[in-house]
Amino acid sequence: MSLKFADPESPSRPLVLVTPATLAEWLATQTAPVATWVSDCGFAGAEGELCLLPDASGACVGAVFGLGPDAARQRSRFVVAQAASRLPVGAWHIATPLDPRDADEACLAWLLAGYGFTRYAGTSRETAQLVCPEGVDAARLEALAAGEALTRDLINTPASDMGPGELEQAARDLAADFQADFNCVVGDDLLAANFPMVHAVGRASSRAPRLIDMRWGQSGPRVTLVGKGVIFDTGGLDIKPAASMGLMKKDMGGAATVLGLARMIMALNLPVRLRVVIPAVENAIAGNAFRPQDILTSRKGLTVEINNTDAEGRLVLADALTFAGEENPDLLVSMATLTGAARVAVGPDLAPFFTDDTGLAQALLRAGDLVRDPVWQLPFHAPYEPMIEPGIADLDNAPKGGFAGAITAALFLRRFVPEGQRYAHFDIYGWQPVAAPARPKGGVGQGARALLEALPTALELPQL
Repeated sequence: MSLKFADPESPSRPLVLVTPATLAEWLATQTAPVATWVSDCGFAGAEGELCLLPDASGACVGAVFGLGPDAARQRSRFVVAQAASRLPVGAWHIATPLDPRDADEACLAWLLAGYGFTRYAGTSRETAQLVCPEGVDAARLEALAAGEALTRDLINTPASDMGPGELEQAARDLAADFQADFNCVVGDDLLAANFPMVHAVGRASSRAPRLIDMRWGQSGPRVTLVGKGVIFDTGGLDIKPAASMGLMKKDMGGAATVLGLARMIMALNLPVRLRVVIPAVENAIAGNAFRPQDILTSRKGLTVEINNTDAEGRLVLADALTFAGEENPDLLVSMATLTGAARVAVGPDLAPFFTDDTGLAQALLRAGDLVRDPVWQLPFHAPYEPMIEPGIADLDNAPKGGFAGAITAALFLRRFVPEGQRYAHFDIYGWQPVAAPARPKGGVGQGARALLEALPTALELPQL
């Protein structure tokens, strides 16, 4: 796969982008044979239509691609990716002037279309490459694509080859690539280090739980990313039905996403002090598994009644958030494939987030729209706080009733964040259920590009 742009000095063929409204204008500038060819092929500029343009010998010397009507942009993202995957191999350049936002989207779409997961079957296919247009920051888009590819690779790898140890190694490798500091607490050492709920959730697995801690950067605001790293979730003793367990290799999607985002931040040399904290566990079943009705004491000292062992992600995140908050970062963000309720609320394509910080929320919403990484704000609705207070313990990990599951989970996590701490929580899906332009079926990052784009505004940094 190619996640880089072609050499700008490479000979390249033109790709013309048209809409149904601009097609006639473009045809009027072409020779009669080209105009006749395009018309006879039935090309109308509909979204995804591609027409190769031959010379007199029959060789392809260019192409015209349909973007669809202007209104289609509200329904589709990364449309140009459809051209990237179907054009003849070689270098191409976009021969249509685009505004900066559309040029960025088209170029990133092209790079992301080059991704393929071939670890177990198939081979990396050679694809058409794009000469990055003038005015587009090629290095930045290549960094985004590389970060997204890391996230996808981690999620797509099955739990047989992506246990807590392998997730640790992936984080170690990333740290080594960017000279970041790295530390990891493993197994029973979690108890001595006061990560009791991480240990409780992961102790039943034959693969030891751990707490991953990576640091990079010497100056600037402190940005700490916490990612849920449940490499597989059986549901524990409250075991999931087979249909619900089928995609649980993606339950470390939060960890995969923060690692991909960390790669973007480090590759772009963003002026921040970055920290990544990942509780990496397998929620397995054995004689020493934690049980329904157990009461666990967290790192913060709050007690938690276990009313469903399948609500384990918030438990490991609770200890990790407490740990991360102890140094009072300027921004603390958690990402997790946390609740089915979030999917019911907004579907697989939107990444809902929670924050009490109005400025951060506005920056995230603007950024998500700008970089085509859609996010949506849900509320920390304080009147629901009693739903997570069982009485026998400080907190309930799985309130009964079925209402507002994403909100009550977010409220649970907020209890482990220091008072006044600037905080956002993303409840992501981490999976593309149906192939779409630039997003093959499988693991996918959500919220990372929106957060990256929002950081300069949120932290008063120079714009990327």
